[in-house]
Amino acid sequence: MKSAYELAMERLDKQSPTVKLTPEQKAQIAELESRYAARQAEREIGLKAEITKAIQAGDLVEVGNLEQQLAAEKRKLQVELEERKEQVRNGSRV
Repeated sequence: MKSAYELAMERLDKQSPTVKLTPEQKAQIAELESRYAARQAEREIGLKAEITKAIQAGDLVEVGNLEQQLAAEKRKLQVELEERKEQVRNGSRV
């Protein structure tokens, strides 16, 4: 007798089967993740330096703005990365 979990997993697999990635696709996704991690770190370093300057200047409004900008850029890069990864994944179905 199957558990509720096993039955749910079977239904899920029927609705949207898992996609098997080729080694080339895995390598492309790993390269994308590496590249976007570097871009994110680059932006974070730059903005944190600006945040430090703003803190030293006592400009708390600017600190808040820079922190919001950093969060927005992280989200943007993450969305961009996911879109690019999805393009690589879809390449196997075409």
